[in-house]
Amino acid sequence: MGTAVRFGLDRLLADAALRRPLAGRRVGLLAHPASVTRGLEHSLDALAKLPDLRLSAAFGPQHGLRGDKQDNMAESPDYTDPLHGIPVFSLYGEVRRPTAAMMDSFDVLLVNLQDLGCRIYTFITTLRYVLEEAARHGKSVWVLDRPNPAGRPVEGTLLREGWESFVGAGPLPMRHGLTMGELARWFVTTLKLDVDCQVIEMEGWQPDATPGYGWPLGERSWINPSPNAPNLSMARAYAGTVMLEGTTLSEGRGTTRPLELFGAPDLDARAIIAEMRALAPDWLRGCVLRDCWFEPTFHKHAGKLCNGVQIHVEDPAHYDHAAFRPWRLQALAFKAIRRLWPDYPLWRDFGYEYEFERLAIDLINGSPLLREWVDDPAAAAADLDGPARADEAGWIEARQPFLLYPA
Repeated sequence: MGTAVRFGLDRLLADAALRRPLAGRRVGLLAHPASVTRGLEHSLDALAKLPDLRLSAAFGPQHGLRGDKQDNMAESPDYTDPLHGIPVFSLYGEVRRPTAAMMDSFDVLLVNLQDLGCRIYTFITTLRYVLEEAARHGKSVWVLDRPNPAGRPVEGTLLREGWESFVGAGPLPMRHGLTMGELARWFVTTLKLDVDCQVIEMEGWQPDATPGYGWPLGERSWINPSPNAPNLSMARAYAGTVMLEGTTLSEGRGTTRPLELFGAPDLDARAIIAEMRALAPDWLRGCVLRDCWFEPTFHKHAGKLCNGVQIHVEDPAHYDHAAFRPWRLQALAFKAIRRLWPDYPLWRDFGYEYEFERLAIDLINGSPLLREWVDDPAAAAADLDGPARADEAGWIEARQPFLLYPA
């Protein structure tokens, strides 16, 4: 990757001059289990050791500050940190927006969240809410920037107006190609927020450098930012496989490769792959699909043998970062299932991320467009590709002013 990459957190810890504006101010930290230093120390512990920094509160997003919740949509309580004696507020429990009392616990909030580069990942929404409340309460937000492990590629239709939710923070495509620091700049501008927002940039991050294409592979350890984000392969596939959460198919939760595969007991994986190739072979580029069998130990189809497909994006001989399009790939799998078994109960009807009126698959996609395309027997690949291409081109242009790192 050329020069060594230094994350925002490590720069802040190493440089007293960077921290000088924090002197005499109460500092809060928004972090999760992957918010670690180069030496793998949790940021809360590392920052607490600094004699010139006064930590007054900490915040945990979905899954918690130190990672207390395994499943999706499991809330976390507030508590007092036993080591540092400061309050730890949950932004995925009683509230998802920090309350006035929570905002009163600090002057500057450091945001140190490892993202996955996908619109649905709720840390983005938490960042938006924190920025909005900081504007309202006259607080400062410093984003300690970290890599987008999915890199710069952009894919998917934009979230449509009226479809905002906790898994849809704004008119972003599914794979947005920005870091948290860049997203913060985009939120501040597009939401017209009057807020003091600083980004402590990374040094040496090259999003197009091999072999990581966004993640400094071989340089930094991978720590799960959420329990079912165990590796870089998952991060690459996630902008497509996350849609499985809105279906009756297993996304591999309860296996050791969650969100890299999908399946169900009543599927014929080889038939699905063949149908996908027949429908839109171009959408399968950049990866290898392998039919497989797996038995989830928990979650959907627990204890049942599932026939499924694993998406392989590790082998440099098969993985093409620029060509791989996980959102189209997963959409195509749905389309193949619908064509092979027209009455298959594909869409899961359940309460999803505090929404009970709208189908989860539509919330995830930020509109009904993808589901309608899958369910329309007359719809061809071009009917989804056209709107997506237009949105992608528009986004690549719109995000340009917010980029902090050259390719």
